[in-house]
Amino acid sequence: MKFRWLKQMMPRGLYGRAALILILPVVTIQLVVSVVFIQRHFERVTQQMTEGMVREIALLDQVATNAPTAEVARERLDVLDKTLNFASQFPAPTNLASQRGDTRSFFDLTGIVVISTLRANLSQIRSIDLDNNTNSVRVVQETPNGPLAVTFARSRVSASNPHQLLVLMVFVSILMTLIAYIFLRNQLRPIRRLSHAAEEFGKGRNLNYRVSGATEVRAAGRAFLDMRNRIERQIEQRTLMLSGVSHDLRTPLTRLRLGLSMMEETDEVRAMERDVDEMGRLVDAFLEFSRDGASHGEPETLPICGFVAGVVEDMRRMGRDVTLVDCDSEEEATFRPDALKRALANLIGNAVRYGTRAEITVSIARTGWRIAVHDDGPGIPPERREEAIRPFTRLDPARNQDRGQGVGLGLSITADILRRHGGSLKLGRSERLGGLMAEMILPR
Repeated sequence: MKFRWLKQMMPRGLYGRAALILILPVVTIQLVVSVVFIQRHFERVTQQMTEGMVREIALLDQVATNAPTAEVARERLDVLDKTLNFASQFPAPTNLASQRGDTRSFFDLTGIVVISTLRANLSQIRSIDLDNNTNSVRVVQETPNGPLAVTFARSRVSASNPHQLLVLMVFVSILMTLIAYIFLRNQLRPIRRLSHAAEEFGKGRNLNYRVSGATEVRAAGRAFLDMRNRIERQIEQRTLMLSGVSHDLRTPLTRLRLGLSMMEETDEVRAMERDVDEMGRLVDAFLEFSRDGASHGEPETLPICGFVAGVVEDMRRMGRDVTLVDCDSEEEATFRPDALKRALANLIGNAVRYGTRAEITVSIARTGWRIAVHDDGPGIPPERREEAIRPFTRLDPARNQDRGQGVGLGLSITADILRRHGGSLKLGRSERLGGLMAEMILPR
C-alpha cells in the first residue's frame, strides 16, 4: 500500500517533523486515557452509585404504595427524607405529574448512564430531570396512590468533578509540550547553523561556524569544517600551481617571440608567430579560468536591475548591440559584483559574437533571480548544451570559430562563478530572438 498522499501532508522540515513526533504521542495518550479511563471508569462508578440510589427510591416507592392513605404515606416519607436526605413530594404536583420523558444537557455524558440505569431498575418511572443548574436529579415515579416525585443531589449518582482529571491532564500535557519545545529548539539550532554555514559556503561565503550541539551534530560540524578547509586548500593550490605554470610557460614563449622577430619574415615565420600568439592566449585563458573559479572579493548587496543595467551600458560603450528589456525593480541581491560582471559579460560577448544582437531580461521569483541573455545566432543543439559548458569545448557546427578567438572557456567560467554563488547556468532556445538563451539563475 502506498502512502504518497500521507507524505505530501507531512512537514518537510526537520523541525516540523520533530515537533510532530513529539506532539503525536502526547495527543494519542490523552485520547487513550480519555476513552479507556474516563469512559469505562466513570461509567462504572456512575452505574454503581445509581444502582445504590435505585434501592433507596424503591424503598420510598414501597412506603408510598403500602400506606393506607396519602396522609400516612406523607408522614412516613417525611421521616425517610430526613434519614436518607431526600426531598420527596407525594402526591407530586400536577406540573410534575404531567411530564413525560427525560431531560439532560447535551454535554452531560454521565447523565446517559444515570437515566439508563434508573429506567432499567425502576419500571414505573414517568420522567427523569437532570437539572445541571442546581446539580440535582428529580425522578417522578408512578404509584398506586399517585405520582411520587423524588429529588436528590446529583453527586449521589455521579462522580464529583470528573472534569478535574481532564483539566489536569491537558494542563500537564501543555506544560510538558512547551518544555519539550524549548529543548527541541535548542537541539535543532546547531543543525540550522550547520546547514546555513554549508549553504553559504556553497555560495562562496565563509561564515564563522563554531561546533556545538549533540555528539552527532558536533561530528557532522567537524566533518564540515575539515571538508571546507580541504576545499579551500585545494583551490589555493590549484591557483598557485596554474599561476606557476603560466609564469614558467611565458619565459619560453618570450624567447620564441624574440627568436622569431630576429628571423627573416616569411610565410612560415608568420605562421609560427601566430602559433606562439595562440599559445599565449591559451596560457592567459587557462590562468584566468583558475583565477575566476576561485572565490575572490567580498559579497555586496546591490539592486539587481541597476547592476545588470550597468553591465549592459559598459558593453554598449564597447560597441556591442545589446539591450536591457523591462527591468525597473528595486529588489536587491547579494553577490560578488566583479565575478558576476565577468560572467554576464562573457554571455553577452558570446551572444553578439555568434549573432548580430542580444537582449537581456531579468525576472524576479520568490526563490531567486533569473538573468537571461537572448541572441539571434544559430544556437546550440539540445543534445550538446551540456557539452558546451565544459572547459576548452568549442562546438564547430553550432558556433563559427571565424567570429572570435576564444578557447572555449567563457561558458565554463560563467557556470563556475554561478555555482559559487549557489546558482546555475542553463542553456535553451530563445523564444524572443530565435537563437540561444543563456540563463543565469541566482538564489536569494
